[in-house]
This record gives sequence, structure tokens and C-alpha cells, in this order.
Amino acid sequence: MSELILTGLDGSNPLAFLAALGTLRGLTRAWPESNVRMSWTTDGGWRPVINSECCEPESIVEALYERLQAAKDNATLGLADNLTIPADEYRAHLVQQIETQEDPDSDATAYCAAFGCDAIFDEKSGNIKDTALRTMSGAGHQHFLKTMRDVLAQTTKEHIDKTLFNHWQYDDPLATLSLRFDPSDDKRYALRWDDPSGDPTRRSQGNMLGANALAVLGIPFLVVAPVCGGLGSTGFKGSLARDTYWTWPMWKHPASLDVARSLLTLSELQEESPPRDRLRPRGIAEVFRSQRLTTGKFRNFTPAQPV
Repeated sequence: MSELILTGLDGSNPLAFLAALGTLRGLTRAWPESNVRMSWTTDGGWRPVINSECCEPESIVEALYERLQAAKDNATLGLADNLTIPADEYRAHLVQQIETQEDPDSDATAYCAAFGCDAIFDEKSGNIKDTALRTMSGAGHQHFLKTMRDVLAQTTKEHIDKTLFNHWQYDDPLATLSLRFDPSDDKRYALRWDDPSGDPTRRSQGNMLGANALAVLGIPFLVVAPVCGGLGSTGFKGSLARDTYWTWPMWKHPASLDVARSLLTLSELQEESPPRDRLRPRGIAEVFRSQRLTTGKFRNFTPAQPV
């Protein structure tokens, strides 16, 4: 086994953390026999460390690019432009995927489990209740699922390489190509000299395209489930515009995809002050928390703080 630090990803950034999860999931799916693991180390910030039989940067970029190419044709990502989907249609899609997919852990069903639940829906519209990770739903021509498809279609190997191994320069196009997971995406009109939607630079800079693409691969980590008559999302607490928080851990020991999934669900993480004496024996050295803000018809995440 060898290891490689992904120096471009900072675990305190919600987008970078989700991109790290996507890297772990993508490499695990690409190299099922390579015993891929991931941990975190303090190296100018919290950086993910990939442990595997193959840790050459070129091989990692190539493997992830192939997984992104495969994800472009994902049936669930192509189901609609947004998650405003009738519950009966969502159920029919899921049943179809279960019946036709040979792999029980197929990407299509994995995204279904992360996006919504046909059993929890809005009684007035009949649409599914969706993930707390959703940041947009069509306003301003910004579409959650369509943006994922557009990001995947435009991401190159160069975008992946500079996301994983270089300091982020935000030199990729921002307009209609951001999932709004990065705190820098919170560009409110009231805080600027002019209307950010009319900024011509958005078509050439302001974004990390590779990070958004890898985040798409990481979304299935954050599954949803019925909770007290509503819908809960892994890592999230709260449901209103101003009381919703996303909390995630930094673990020091190499963890497989399944172990990482379990770490994200620990109930102790959701306490106001997570108990370090109970988390340290599980290898968790730090916990970050970001608030999800709702501004108009969009959602954004604040810079995360250690808790």
C-alpha cells in the first residue's frame, strides 16, 4: 500500500469535503480490488490522504475521469432537471432501476437514495421531499440535476488534476456550472457594488469545475431517510431556512468507503458540542460545521467552523 496527499482539497470547505468523498467513491468503484482507503492529515489545512495499491497522480486522475464519463449517462441524473418530481414517478423510476440493474449498488439507485424518498412527499404538490443538500430548483435558470449533467459534460482531466493537487485558483467558468456548495458561491446583491448575475466574468472564472464534478460522485454518501414524519439527510440537522446545519468529521486512520459512510452517520456529530472523548477512539480528530443559508430562492453554505 502507498499513500498520496490530495493537497488541493481542504476538508473545512463543504465543496472540497464532498469532492474528497467523491474521490474515495470514484476510486473504490474504479479499482474494486485495490483496497482504496482515505484518511485526513493536517498539512496547511485538513487534507485527504488516499491509501491504495496505486497512488500515482496520473492514474488517479485517469480513473476519476472515467468514472465521471460514466456518470454523464446516469439514469437518475437524467430523470429531470430538478428534484420537483412526483412521488409516483420517482417510485416507478426506482423500481425500474432495481429490476434492470445487475449491480445492487448501482449508481442509479445510489443517487435515488441520496436525492429523495417516494414515501415522504408534499401532500399539496405530490412531489417528493428532497435532500437537504439541494441548493436550487429552477429559479434564475439554475437547475440542480441539469447543473450536475452540465458539470460532468465539461469536466476534463486538467480540471480534476488542478482540483486535487493545486491551490484553487477559481479560474473555471461559474455561470450555470456551480452546485453552490462552495461558500464563495454566496454572492448576494446586497453585499456587492453591482448585480452578481450580470457579472461578465462569471462565464470565464469564479469556479472549480473539477471540484463540482467530484462532488457529484460524493453525493451518494449523504443518503436520506424518513425521520419523524419528515425527511432526514445524512450529516444535517434542522429543516428551516435559518436553522439547518451540515456537520462532518475528519478521521485520522485510513477508512474504506463503507467505514467512511458509517462515520458520517454518528449521532455524536450532531450534538451542539460533539464529545471529543467519544469521537477520538473512533479516529475522529476534528469536526466541522457549516450553516445552510436560504437567500431568496437559492441555498448556500457558510464557511465551516471547527466545533
